Amino acid sequence: MAGKSKRPALKLTVEEIDQLRQLRDSRTAPWREVQRARVLWQYHSGESVAVIARTVKMTRKSVGKWIARALAVGATAALKDAYHRPKAPVIAEDAKAWVVHLACSKPKEFGYAAEVWTRNSLARHVREHAVGAGHPSLGRAAKATVHRILAAQPLHPEKVTYYSERRDPDFEAKMREVLLVYQEVALQNQHGDGFQPIVVTVSVDEKPGLQAIANTAPDLPPVPSKHPTMGRDHEYKRLGTCSILAALDLHNGHVTARVERRHRSREFIALLKDLDHFYPAECTIRLVLDNHSAHLSKETQAFLATRPNRFKYVLTPKHGSWLNIVETLFGKMARTFLRHIRVQSWEELRDRILKGVEEINAAPVVHRWKKFDALASG
Repeated sequence: MAGKSKRPALKLTVEEIDQLRQLRDSRTAPWREVQRARVLWQYHSGESVAVIARTVKMTRKSVGKWIARALAVGATAALKDAYHRPKAPVIAEDAKAWVVHLACSKPKEFGYAAEVWTRNSLARHVREHAVGAGHPSLGRAAKATVHRILAAQPLHPEKVTYYSERRDPDFEAKMREVLLVYQEVALQNQHGDGFQPIVVTVSVDEKPGLQAIANTAPDLPPVPSKHPTMGRDHEYKRLGTCSILAALDLHNGHVTARVERRHRSREFIALLKDLDHFYPAECTIRLVLDNHSAHLSKETQAFLATRPNRFKYVLTPKHGSWLNIVETLFGKMARTFLRHIRVQSWEELRDRILKGVEEINAAPVVHRWKKFDALASG
C-alpha cells in the first residue's frame, strides 16, 4: 500500500512562535490578524485543515490560503495584508508640490486678508485655481485632501515660531564677553561665602509697564460645594503703571531694587547711587546690562564721571537680553508675588514689590549661568 503523503511543515523561529502565541489571544490586535495567528498556530501544532476551519470558523479554502502563504513567505509576512495599489494615484506629485508651495506662501500675497492659511481657506483657493494652474485633479479638492497632502510632508506653514533676529554685527564678540564675565564669577564663587571680590558683578535691567490694577468688587474666598477657587470680578480699574529697576548680585543673590513711575536717566542714576552706597568703596561694581538709552545718556555719563573707576559696563548685544541673568529674577517675581496681584493704589503696588524684594533677600539664591558652549566653539 502506498503511504500517506506528508504535508509540508511550517518552520517557525522562537520569535515567531512567541509572536503567534501572543497574537492568537490578543484582544486589541486586528481580528483578521488574530484569526490568521490561530490558523498558523494550530497548523504548526499538527491540526488538519478541516479541524482548523471548524475551530476558527473559516472555510477550508481560506484556511488553506493562509497556510500556503505562510509556507511561501513566512509566518510573520503572512499575518499582514500586503500593500497594493489597484490604480495609479489621481493626484500627481507635481500637484501636491503646488499645494505645499501655496501653503508656504502668505494669503495676503493672493489678495486675502489673512496672514496664514487655514485648511478651509487653502482648500477653497486650490479648487478655484487648480485648473488654471494645470492641476485639474485638484479641481474638487476638499479640506481633508489638502490636509492629507500637507500632513505627508515635514513643513508646517500654518504655525508661526518667533525668533530674535541678530541685528548686532558684533553679536558673537559681545556674547563671548558676557559669558567670560559669568565664567569669571563662577570661579570667584568657588572661594566660599567669606570671599569678597575686588570686582563685584551685578546684573541690571528694568521690568517696565507693570500695571497697578484694583478690584471693583471684593474677591470671594473658596466655598465648599459652591466654588472651589477664589472668585474675582471680571471688571477692574487701572491705576497706572510702574517700572522695576533691579540689580542682582551674581555672588550672593542680593537684590537692589527701585520701583518708579517712569524709566528715565534720573531713575537709573538713583539705582546706581543705591549700588554705590551698598557696596564697599574699594570695590569696582561691574554692571551687566543692555544698551538702553537711560544707561548711555549724557546725564548718566555725567554721574559716572563723578565716580571714576567705580562702575564698569559690560553691555549685552542688541536683542540679546536673554544673556542677562537678571531676567531669571524677573521671572521669579512674576511667578511668585506679582502673580494675580491686585492693589488699591499705586503706592500699595510699590510697597508690595519692595516687600517681595525683602523676602527674596531674606533667603537669597545665587543665579548661575551654566552653558558655556559658545566659549568652547569660539
